Amino acid sequence: MDRTTSGWINGFLGVLIFSGSLPATRVAVMQFDPVFLTVARAAIAGLLALLLLLAFREKRPAGRDIVSLIVIALGVVVGFPLLTALALQHVTSAHSIVFIGLLPLATAIFAVLRGGERPKPAFWVFALLGSALVGGFALSQGLMASPLGDGLMLAAIVVCGLGYAEGAQLSRKLGGWQVISWALVISLPVTILIALFNLPEFSGIEMPAWLGLGYVTLFSMLIGFIFWYRGLAQGGAASVGQLQLLQPFFGLALAALVLHEKVSGLMVVVALAVILCVVGAKRFAR
Repeated sequence: MDRTTSGWINGFLGVLIFSGSLPATRVAVMQFDPVFLTVARAAIAGLLALLLLLAFREKRPAGRDIVSLIVIALGVVVGFPLLTALALQHVTSAHSIVFIGLLPLATAIFAVLRGGERPKPAFWVFALLGSALVGGFALSQGLMASPLGDGLMLAAIVVCGLGYAEGAQLSRKLGGWQVISWALVISLPVTILIALFNLPEFSGIEMPAWLGLGYVTLFSMLIGFIFWYRGLAQGGAASVGQLQLLQPFFGLALAALVLHEKVSGLMVVVALAVILCVVGAKRFAR
């Protein structure tokens, strides 16, 4: 199997795993404080990552890699989880999932700025078209629903796109699972301390919230990134990043099946339309 194909397969598996993140977060924030949820998932995943690094006797990152790891930590370990958790207090997971359609464009932009990738001009046509479809949906429904929630989601997309592109670049040197593991470990002193200061009354937490915390900790924070960063490194962040356009489709299905949230016909049309943009973007990514 060639490197590009492997990258798309790994990226697709990562997207499948990430598709459950927002529905799981939506369930968890019904009983967990967003700040506690953010730091708790990062702290627990960080402890697991530390065990992995010790078990495989991984070498410490070079000094010049620390800045990149801090950027990754701020983007995907803290920034995106916290901003989405705050947003999900104001909007439904079905509504917020559609914003993920903007993430490929953000990732591609940072892949050019940080990774030196140069997609063909036609690539940007399809990337912008997919983003415009998502943005049009947000303008038609989202701003009326909650300007604050939509603003938080947009901020989450920006910091996440930066974290993805930075992680893809560093993964070519350190490896996919090593990058997210070191980013989690670097964050540990802060995440553990804040988690301890924000401990909730656990006796009142019901099982669905615990399951949501478990999913975003094990799958969204660790396992998903193992596949995702490997895919971005192998196939290119701008190219493979367009697979994120598929996440709204999978996420909307989960929101309807698991949370019984209403998924409108417009949501489905937008999701299907942005999926079509992946085909065109992939063809002109390089």
